[in-house]
Amino acid sequence: MPIQREEVDIKLIAIDMDGTLLNDEQLISEGNRQAIREAEDKGVYVVISTGRTLMTCRELAESLKLSSYLITANGSEIWDSEFNLVERQLLHTDHIQMMWDLKNKHNTNFWASTVDKVWRGEFPETITDHEWLKFGFDIEEDDIRNEVLTELKKNKELEITNSSPTNIEVNALGINKAAALAKVSEKLGFTMENVMALGDSLNDIAMIEKAGVGIAMGNAQDIVKETADWVTDTNIEDGVAKAIRHWVL
Repeated sequence: MPIQREEVDIKLIAIDMDGTLLNDEQLISEGNRQAIREAEDKGVYVVISTGRTLMTCRELAESLKLSSYLITANGSEIWDSEFNLVERQLLHTDHIQMMWDLKNKHNTNFWASTVDKVWRGEFPETITDHEWLKFGFDIEEDDIRNEVLTELKKNKELEITNSSPTNIEVNALGINKAAALAKVSEKLGFTMENVMALGDSLNDIAMIEKAGVGIAMGNAQDIVKETADWVTDTNIEDGVAKAIRHWVL
């Protein structure tokens, strides 16, 4: 049975960035900004929950002047409103070595996040010199992507998602946006039942499933729409603002 607005008490709105809050120019529209401001003015917390690292999302997050927490790298890191680190969960260097070998075996595009850098096109000679948050593959060819996925799924210590249909994102097992949001909710004094979560990709499914209200974007992958309680407009049609106005304002 679909959830009705009057059945939920939303105290926190969790919003993915790419494909959700951001339009195709990687900008936050004025419509989305205004709805977020109005939600915060009403006393509802707004938390950005992104696959990006702090380095690649801080400027956008700062521009919103939010009052609580920020979740980055698919839940590997939680930051407070002053961008002080609250919690960090790392990927073991053995797993990074395995994925680097897999990337070379299949000659795929990749990126990887350490605590101080996003690696693209270059890679450190000594993997153990760094603290790793996430590894990602970007593979246009379906058969190669499926082959890489099959290899990765043999390892039961990895959390495997995506942030677009052609990529694969890997974190340590148990690290996802839902787990991080549950911790944030607890710190703020409520549960996931009081959360509305919005997203478009596989790395958003856990939080959409666990939230009191799970919202898929109009441009979301089909499986995300099937998981959600409600589907809003696309990221280029202020879908975030529409959902906030419908459920919160």
